[in-house]
Amino acid sequence: MITSIIRNIFRVNLGVKKSERVLIFTDTLSPSENIDLIEINRRLKLKDIAYFTSETGNIFAKEVILCEFPATGSHGAEPPLELWKIAFGQKAVTELNKNRILDLILNKKADDTHIKKAEEILGKFKKDAVDAVIALSNFSTSHTRFRDLLTRICGTRYASMPLFEMSMFEGPMNVDWRQLEKITKKIVRKLGKAEKIEIMTENGTKISFSVKGRKAEADTGILTEAGSFGNLPAGEAYLAPLEGTSNGRLVLEWAPTRALETPLTLIVKNGYVKDIIGDEEYAKQLRIKLSERQENGNIAELGIGTNSMAKRPDNILESEKIMGTIHIALGDNSSFGGSIKTPFHQDFVFFMPTVKLFDKDYRRTVLMQKGKFAAD
Repeated sequence: MITSIIRNIFRVNLGVKKSERVLIFTDTLSPSENIDLIEINRRLKLKDIAYFTSETGNIFAKEVILCEFPATGSHGAEPPLELWKIAFGQKAVTELNKNRILDLILNKKADDTHIKKAEEILGKFKKDAVDAVIALSNFSTSHTRFRDLLTRICGTRYASMPLFEMSMFEGPMNVDWRQLEKITKKIVRKLGKAEKIEIMTENGTKISFSVKGRKAEADTGILTEAGSFGNLPAGEAYLAPLEGTSNGRLVLEWAPTRALETPLTLIVKNGYVKDIIGDEEYAKQLRIKLSERQENGNIAELGIGTNSMAKRPDNILESEKIMGTIHIALGDNSSFGGSIKTPFHQDFVFFMPTVKLFDKDYRRTVLMQKGKFAAD
């Protein structure tokens, strides 16, 4: 089954052709990371998956390039220069460096003028870019300029698979992709009519925000069109709340890869997490990240899970896809409609949510009631 599903990544999900070049990358343990043996073994297995995927890909592509690099240590951080050279081509990177742009992008300090110039340069050399990417790094590159510029300017198809584990092949990757696409796009259409969203859960989460002018996107796993981007496993409808409009509280019962021993409560005011209540060990990590930059506390994303085969709550890549859950992310949202740029993006999943949508006339629609989608 595993070999068959990996083949489907090339054939069904990405639609790779014999004339195309595919980049597969993974990140290796950094000396600065302080992680336990279980986590080390998981990371080593992720590397094995990347190697096996690259070997399988030789059947489908003209060239498969496998790259390893030291872990960045944070979801949303830009990957290193080496990967930019492989993905965009040496000529494009040389030109970016001549214009003193790339270092600004890598450090999340590029403004709109710099990004516009980068788009112009990369557009000239887009034929040198790889045709497809399978991102099997532990730390997510989804919300990076690297991914954004590859897909939006160069037309590269991009499958982002951070935290991927072997069990996902038999779980959320073993799904009816066309049915998942149908359900997800249906939710996107409903989100597209909303200007305000209110969310509540039975454990005490209560938050609201504006989404006026924001476009909802569908993560369907079908990445065959030029510039397509999404997770594998896939299955979510998502959008960026309007900055500065989120208010309420988020009660976390799950960290990205484990259950919390005791819940943490995030107090949200005017779009940012202002306080973390609770003594659970994960609170220390989160407080450190939020102290590094104000932007790290931005309410960046609302996502709604749509994958009927996703079950595991202890891995955010899968848990955020579970049918009937929502997830809310902190940090960067600049790559999917927002304005916050920061080397941090972290999702948190919430179970049994009630989600209410309000349109421009303030008419209310209940999208979900205690984790169940409302009937049409």
